Amino acid sequence: MDLDWLKDFLALAEQKNFSRAAEARNVTQPAFSRRIRALEDWIGVPLFLRSAQGATLTPAGAYFQPLARDLLRNLQRLQRETRAVGEHERGALSIAATHALSFTFFPGWIRRHMRFEALGTLNLSSDSMAACEQIMLGGEVHFLLCHHHAEAPTRFEAERFQSIQVGDDMLVPLCAPDAQGLPLWPLPGTSERPARLLAYSQASGLGRILSAQTALAQDTAGIATVFTSHLAATLLTMARDGHGIAWLPLTLAEEDLARARLIRAGPERFDIPIEIRLFRSPDCRNDAADELWAGLQAR
Repeated sequence: MDLDWLKDFLALAEQKNFSRAAEARNVTQPAFSRRIRALEDWIGVPLFLRSAQGATLTPAGAYFQPLARDLLRNLQRLQRETRAVGEHERGALSIAATHALSFTFFPGWIRRHMRFEALGTLNLSSDSMAACEQIMLGGEVHFLLCHHHAEAPTRFEAERFQSIQVGDDMLVPLCAPDAQGLPLWPLPGTSERPARLLAYSQASGLGRILSAQTALAQDTAGIATVFTSHLAATLLTMARDGHGIAWLPLTLAEEDLARARLIRAGPERFDIPIEIRLFRSPDCRNDAADELWAGLQAR
């Protein structure tokens, strides 16, 4: 749960009007409404009755209001006290990164942009995109490094979470070669011999990016999903062993391509250009994070 959801809830309970509450929270009304709905979805019941006259608390909302106020107060106190304890570690830097990027892109990237002798501690959390988003929304890390595409949604509102592009990548459909060096599972596939897709789950950011490509879906009607995972490295191994096609980031698959253990399953029209993007937390800040961000902006 995002801490701002509690602040939004309390603002709307006080103002009893979406536009006034959104203005008080310095956020657009559509974004404010989405966050209220997200809180209600997280709790599982409506908290407000909506009408032309405004918004009033449901019985569940009235029950939740004092609890939300106490919870917010306690969380803010814990944040202040914990931050004070950690002041002696102002050089520590915490970064969440999706599995594929933590394995390939991150080591060289952080070495180019940070002087390790100036760091106190560097903490890297590697997980799926869904898990990394949760860590980021909880204010547990300074940054999130992930693949990004403009058509694929994230949980980060642009007015609250700054981001900067730090690299480029490409999702390419790859499969093992047959005895003649041709694709074992050629695209676009046919109804008689559909191509076998090794797919990403929705917990994967790469899975969201692929799902957002409506033109690609129309061009790959002859594909049958046979395996699903949130790990690109798992899909790479499955593709290398001949089990099907996987849309893999070039940053991850370049060695297998160079050694011809994987080859393109179809023409370049199936490629998807993507960004490597760094998101900054508005809630977790220190000197090391400020130094890294300033350096990236200067470049």
